[in-house]
Amino acid sequence: MTLKNKKILITGGTGSLGHALTSRLLKMGVETVRIYSRNENKQVQMDSEFKDSRLRFFVGDVRDLQRLTRALEDVDIVFHAAALKHVPVVEYNPFEAIKTNVLGSQNVIDASLMNNVEVALCIGTDKAVSPLNTYGATKLLMEKLFATAHNYLNKQRHKTKFLAVRYGNVLGSSGSIVPKIISQIMANQKITITDPTMTRFNITMNHALDFIFRVLEKGDSGEIFVPQLKAYQLSDMRDVLLDLLKSDNKTQLIPVRTGEKYHESLINQDELRYTYDDGEDYVVTQKLDNLKKRGFKKATLKKEYSSDNVELYSKDELKKILIKEKLIPIK
Repeated sequence: MTLKNKKILITGGTGSLGHALTSRLLKMGVETVRIYSRNENKQVQMDSEFKDSRLRFFVGDVRDLQRLTRALEDVDIVFHAAALKHVPVVEYNPFEAIKTNVLGSQNVIDASLMNNVEVALCIGTDKAVSPLNTYGATKLLMEKLFATAHNYLNKQRHKTKFLAVRYGNVLGSSGSIVPKIISQIMANQKITITDPTMTRFNITMNHALDFIFRVLEKGDSGEIFVPQLKAYQLSDMRDVLLDLLKSDNKTQLIPVRTGEKYHESLINQDELRYTYDDGEDYVVTQKLDNLKKRGFKKATLKKEYSSDNVELYSKDELKKILIKEKLIPIK
C-alpha cells in the first residue's frame, strides 16, 4: 500500500510512537497527518518541533464519538495509539481505563465505519496476552474489538480493513527498563531490579515502525500481527549499561510490582492453534482464506511465544543496539 498523498489520523499522536510515526509518514509523502489527542500543550510543542504545514492538530478524546467522527472526515488510514497505559494508574482507576481503552476503541471503529476509511490499525501490547492486570485486560478487549469488527461490515457499503499489532515495550521508551537504569546510574543510585533473570522482548522504535508498515501491506481485516523478535535478560542489559557508562553502581532487588510478569508473552499456548508464520511475522487469526496465497504457513511454535522461549541477545549485541539507537547519554 502506497501512503503517498494519503490522509492519516493518529489517536494519541503526541506520544513517543506518534512522534516517530509522524516523522516517518511525512518523509513518505503523505498529504496530511492529523494528530488527535487531549493534551493541547504537547500538541503545541509537537507543532513547534516539526514545523510542517501538512500537520493538523485536533484536541479531542477518543471517548467523544461525535468529535472523533468529525476529525476522521476524509481520512484514509487511522493509527489508534491512544490509551491509558501506566499499569499502577490503571489499577487504581479501572473505570476510566475502560472508558478510554475499551469504549474509546469502539468509538474509533464506529467513526472509521461512518467515514469509510481504508484501514484502521490499533497498537496492542504484550500485556494483553493472558492479562495479569487491568491495563492488559482493557487492551485485550481493544484487540478483540478490532479483530471482530469486520464481522459487522457490509461489503457493499464499507471498505474499512481492521488490523491489530501486538508487541512489547519499545527499547528506550518512557518508563521502560533502559531509561530507568540510565537515570539511576547518572544519579549514582542503586540499580533496582525485580529479578536479574527476568527477560524482555527487544524491539526498537524503527523496528516497530517497519513492522507496522509491513502489516499495512500484508494484513487482511480481522488479524492480529506479532513480530518475530529476540529477547534479553535484565542482568545482561544492566551489565551493558554499566559498562557503557563506565559505572559500578550496586544492584538492589525489589519486590515484583502489581501486574508485572517475569517473562513477556506475545502469543499464549491457546493461540498457537490459530497462529501462522510468513518467515518475518506471526499472524493470529481464525480466518483461513487467502493465508496461503499471502505466504503464511501454520506456525511451528511448540510453546507459547514468550521472551524466555526465544534466542537471547548477547551483551555485545545489546551494546551495538544501544549505541546505534543513540540511547546512551554523555556522562
